[in-house]
Amino acid sequence: MPHRGDASNVLPSVLQDEVRGGTANLAHAEPSGQLLGVHSVSAAGQHQQWRAVQLEDETVGDRADLAPQGQGCMASWGAAFWSHAVIRTRFFDDYLLAATASGIRQVVLLAAGLDTRAFRLAWPDGVHLYELDLPDVLAFKERVLTERSAAVSCERKAISGDLREDWAAPLRQAGLATAAATAWLAEGLLIYLSAGETAKLLTRVAALSGSGSRVAFEVGGLGTDPMQAQARQSPAMQQYVQLWKGGLPDAAGWLAEHGWVPEVSQRAAVATSYGRAQPGPSAGGFVVATRT
Repeated sequence: MPHRGDASNVLPSVLQDEVRGGTANLAHAEPSGQLLGVHSVSAAGQHQQWRAVQLEDETVGDRADLAPQGQGCMASWGAAFWSHAVIRTRFFDDYLLAATASGIRQVVLLAAGLDTRAFRLAWPDGVHLYELDLPDVLAFKERVLTERSAAVSCERKAISGDLREDWAAPLRQAGLATAAATAWLAEGLLIYLSAGETAKLLTRVAALSGSGSRVAFEVGGLGTDPMQAQARQSPAMQQYVQLWKGGLPDAAGWLAEHGWVPEVSQRAAVATSYGRAQPGPSAGGFVVATRT
């Protein structure tokens, strides 16, 4: 078994190059260095509050006390999702740091939500990071960040936009240079879109991307088929499950046919490379594609 942080034969080649070249300390990065957020969920008739937390120099993946608690099937599903979220966060951290280490200076987070990478990652000089989400989401986030006196580590712009409408114009108006390379991230997003909606989104991303741009997202839904099946059977999860549309059945194939060179990393192999056990069998993974 590879030692913790061994990225060889697991990460896409565009990430492996930066690891081997020493331009970014990706091989030993942790899933998260600092989180800031509030989220509420109702589970099995119990209301659970994920409090606002700020972690300095700690590894979320090793903090079992922060994992959501519950009973029965909800507890089992929560453990599986927690594991998935930790691996996903680490992988996309590595992806973005590799992209900027290679010289890309524009990063766009689609449906950014409570993402705090602008604050917790060590970005190279000159990185411009754009967060796109709905106005109410960004307003709440800005209030919490202001209350916490959070300090950015790059040039950050929060842009109100609706992915169902014209979100490209606000990005360009905010300064996105479409002729330059951009690193795009659609984390936890595509499962909520239909195949047609996903294709439309990626087509717009391509139109805004210069040669050498990269895009990354999950493939295979939430990462474990048993986890999805369990969620669909849980009454407490129905409000979320009903929003799932599945995304593109063959996202990597679609990208290859539309001017991208995709590489897929299987989630199980990624988890093993990070030295992290998974609660049950795994399917799916992550795609990183480069614009030709």
